[in-house]
Formats: sequence, C-alpha cells, structure tokens
Amino acid sequence: MTTLIMIGAGGHARVLIELCQALGSFELLGVVAQSGPPRLMGLPLLGDESHLEALRRQGVQAACVAVGDNAARARIGARLQALGFALPALVHPAAFVAPSAVVSPGAVVMARAVLGTQARAERLTILNTGAIADHDVVLGEASHAAPGAVLAGHASLGAGALLGAGAAVRPGIVVGAGAVIGAGAAVVADIAPGATMAGVPARPLT
Repeated sequence: MTTLIMIGAGGHARVLIELCQALGSFELLGVVAQSGPPRLMGLPLLGDESHLEALRRQGVQAACVAVGDNAARARIGARLQALGFALPALVHPAAFVAPSAVVSPGAVVMARAVLGTQARAERLTILNTGAIADHDVVLGEASHAAPGAVLAGHASLGAGALLGAGAAVRPGIVVGAGAVIGAGAAVVADIAPGATMAGVPARPLT
C-alpha cells in the first residue's frame, strides 16, 4: 500500500480521510497542519509544514492536499511535488468518472460527483460532493466546483476559480482564472478572470 499523509485538519481533510479509507489503497500515516487536535479521525497530528522534508526522507511516498482555499492548495501542492511527494488523484467509489475523462494528479472527485465524457479535472482540482462536470468540461488547476454545482458541456472553470454550491454554468461558458461565483448563481455569459459574481443571472458584486 502507498503511504500517505494528509495536509490540513479542517472539514475538507475529514472528508478526504474517509475517502482514502473507502478506497483502501493507502496507508494513512497522519495529518500535517499548522494547528489542530492531537488526533483527527483517528490519525495523529505529525506537526506543521516544516516537518514535510523529514517525512519525505523517512520514506513517506504520497500526500493529499486537503485544503479548501484554492491558492493555498496550489502553493502546498507545488512544494510537495518539489520535495518528491506523489500527489495521487482521489476518486470516491460513489463518483462517476467517464472512461474518456482525465483526473490529474492531486485532483479530488467526491461522492456522487460526475466527470463526463472527455472532461478534464486538472491538478489539485476539487469536484465536490454531487457536482457535475459534463462532457468536454475543463476544470482548471486548483479550481473548485462546490457541492451540487453544475457545468454543462464544453464549459470551463479557470485555474484557481471557485464555483459556489448549487451554481450552474451554461454550455460553452468560460469562467476566468481566479473568479468567484456565488452559491446558486446562474452563469450565462463568460466571466472575466478575478471577477466576483452572484445571482440569477450572475452579476458582479459591488
């Protein structure tokens, strides 16, 4: 079995611990976080990020970045890869991933999520519980489609962008890098990089 550490000690980490346990292909050694309880879901707190290099030298093979903040997840993922950790893709047994879809290193596909035909989840993406990325959708690096979000065919979510819970993106729409789309929004036109949008239809927040 592959030895793996979890980076992060919040709610997202707890979900991913159970996901890894459901997969049964990882030996979970513990949690790395700046702070947290002595044990999280039965796993010991191994210390903060300053311990990563030592853990790699000790033979830990892989890490999961269980951090919801997109920018922080990208930063931590880059450091882990520089240290030589593998970042396995994690797909919940209750998710559906089409045979032609691509799940890149460090990406996570949660329970009841759908990654459709020829869709792509790039590095460190989160396709959260019950979210749908339909055919030919591209989820950019370190982006996050929150629970229940839907991207229709050929839509794309830019690197580091957040699509809020229950939000929907019409076919072919481009959500720019770093954009934030509020919960329940309806995205019917392309979104500029870095924009913050909400509502039906989605409009800029002022």
